[in-house]
Amino acid sequence: MRRSLLVRLWLFAVLISWDVNAELVIEIIGGTEAALPIAVVPFGSEGVHAPENVSAIIRDDLARSGRFDPVAEQDLISSPHQKSEVNFTDWRLLRTEGLLIGNVSSDDGQTYQVQFELFDVYKAQQLVGMRYEVLASSLRRVAHKISDQIYLALTGEKGVFSTRLAFVSLINNKDGSQRYSLQVSDSDGANPRAVLQSKQPILSPSWSPDGERLSYVSFENGSAEIFTQSMGSGKRTSVANFRGINSAPSWSPDGKKLAMTLSKGGNAEIYVMDITTKVLTRVTHSSQAIDTEAVWMPNGKELIFTSDRGGRPQIYKISATGGRAERLTFEGRYNASPDVSPDGRYLTMVHGQKGKFYIAVQDLKSGVVKVLSEAGQDESPSFAPNGRLILYATEQNGKGVLATVSIDGRFHQRLGDTVIDVREPAWSPIRK
Repeated sequence: MRRSLLVRLWLFAVLISWDVNAELVIEIIGGTEAALPIAVVPFGSEGVHAPENVSAIIRDDLARSGRFDPVAEQDLISSPHQKSEVNFTDWRLLRTEGLLIGNVSSDDGQTYQVQFELFDVYKAQQLVGMRYEVLASSLRRVAHKISDQIYLALTGEKGVFSTRLAFVSLINNKDGSQRYSLQVSDSDGANPRAVLQSKQPILSPSWSPDGERLSYVSFENGSAEIFTQSMGSGKRTSVANFRGINSAPSWSPDGKKLAMTLSKGGNAEIYVMDITTKVLTRVTHSSQAIDTEAVWMPNGKELIFTSDRGGRPQIYKISATGGRAERLTFEGRYNASPDVSPDGRYLTMVHGQKGKFYIAVQDLKSGVVKVLSEAGQDESPSFAPNGRLILYATEQNGKGVLATVSIDGRFHQRLGDTVIDVREPAWSPIRK
């Protein structure tokens, strides 16, 4: 088992073949029966036609959250674009609780005005409404922003539609060679762009708490090396290039430190690095075990990590300054790759059962474990920043795809494409 964890640390990305050349496509595969009905009327259009279908993006966002069940467009009873055109009595016949209407207009095709109103159908009251003026290139982002406002108005919780996903792909070049690519996309898989490309593996992307930086592992210089990179400027900094393993970076909640796995002392241990001073603090001291995949608790004082110190991979908690580790997982012989919900209540992990690997969630107070996924080839879970969904990697038709599952296991969806093969996902924090 010690060897298998080292293989995961070092060679995971080398063992799979990826190809990326298009956006991820979302497929909802179950769980809408408990969702809130909402009517999203196609927005009106004036002047130059918009290059993005704003209302369709919003409708898809809401469906993708698992909290809403948008009425099919062919079932909409009318197409109002302002409140004076709305007959609330008619809309109540659809048993929909929310009604979204709006309009998109432009005189020059460069700048667009986007206006929307969200109504409580039964109270015939406006819940939220705003008007934006944006460049054509920002229409998709403003659509996600509107989705976030709708989500907040109807659930009382923050939406995550304006967030981003990071993942790793392997591109097959025309000459037969390959290159790895660290990609960042919108939360719906649209607008993917390469942050870094290399002939050597790239692993373990991790977002800073402000969403402005990524850390990751790259083998571009012949051995494992941890980098941080600014999303705005593209500036990269090597922060760990010690002999042996340099792996699994994870940002502290205040963005000032990185937890990481290093073997510079001979054994794979957890360390914490001060980003400014580069001073290292060794956290674990296991002369035989492999300690890896550390993530921070929201309080910034404790770390959750994977270790085989008990003979098989299980998940432990320890103070970020070191000390005695507390074992958290006891159900099953394999639990690894932890992530913690933003409120600190839940732990998600890869849970092994009879040779298959599933995404599971554990209530940290009660210890109750619930298996959420079904494929049995699942890995790399990452909580959404509102704690409602878990992003992970799985396989479909022999290719790696991304998927999400709600924390209660009721809602499932896949983000895939016939030409895209991706792994190692990480969900960004909510943008300020």
